[in-house]
Amino acid sequence: MRKFYCAFILILFACDGFCQALRQPIAARYTGLGAYSINHIDAFSFTSNQAALAQIKNTAAGVYGEKRFLLSSVNLYSAVVVLPTKQGNFGLQADYFGFKNYNESQIGIAYARSLGSKLDIGIKFNYYGFRIPGYGNASAITFEIGAIAHLSEKLHAGIHTYNPVGGKLSKTDNEKLSSIYKFGIGYEASDKFFVSTEIIKEEDQSVNVDAGFQYNFLKQFFIRAGISTETTNSYIGAGISWKNFRLDITGGYHPQLGFTPGLLLIINFNKKVE
Repeated sequence: MRKFYCAFILILFACDGFCQALRQPIAARYTGLGAYSINHIDAFSFTSNQAALAQIKNTAAGVYGEKRFLLSSVNLYSAVVVLPTKQGNFGLQADYFGFKNYNESQIGIAYARSLGSKLDIGIKFNYYGFRIPGYGNASAITFEIGAIAHLSEKLHAGIHTYNPVGGKLSKTDNEKLSSIYKFGIGYEASDKFFVSTEIIKEEDQSVNVDAGFQYNFLKQFFIRAGISTETTNSYIGAGISWKNFRLDITGGYHPQLGFTPGLLLIINFNKKVE
C-alpha cells in the first residue's frame, strides 16, 4: 500500500512536471555542496553553479545514482566529466530520471573561467527531453549561467539562473520548463569544515532554502549533511578518498515518502596524491 501511495504521488508530480526543471536528486545539495568553496570543490560542484568549474585543477569524472523512495521506477542517475584547459574549463553532464514508461533526460555542456582572482563565471547549454510511450515525446533547449565571487579566502558567494528565457516543450502551447534563480554563499571555517546555503526561487513555487555542511574528521574521511526547507527533505552522507578515487554513500529522507539511498563515485586523473 505504501509503494502504491508513493507511486501515485510521483505520477501526479510527473504529470505536472512539464513546467518544472529536470528532476533533481533528493540529496541535490549533497552533490553540489562544494560549489561555493575552494578546498571542498569536486567534479559535481558545477552542477549547482557552473562558475565553480573554473576552480577545478585536474581532469575528473563522476557518477551518481539514487533509488528514490526505494522505488525502482523512479531511479535517478547522473554522470559528469570535467576538463581543465588553458583557455578555460569544460564540463559535461548527463542525467536520467524514471523508467521505461516515463522518463526524463538531459545532457549539457558547460564552460567556465576565472576573471582574475576574485571572480569566476560559467555557462551551460542543455538539451532536455521527456518520453511517455503511447502519449508522445517532447524536448527543449535551455541554458544556465552563474558567477561566484571570492570575497575572501574563506568566504565565497554567487548567483545562478536556470532557463531565464525560453525552454518551451511544444510549439503549439505554453508548456515550458520553469525558470530558477539562486543565490548561494559558502564559508570555509578551516580546511576541514565548510558550511553553505542557497536561497532558491523556482517559477510558480515558494522560496526554498538549502543548507548543508562538510566536515573532514580524518584526512581520507568526511561527512556531509543538510536540509531543504520547502519539502523538509534532509540528507546525510559519508565519503572516503583513496589515492585518486572517492566513494560516497548518501541517504535522503522525506517525511511522507521515506528513505532514498544513493551512491557516488569520483575519479580524479593526473591529480597529485598527498
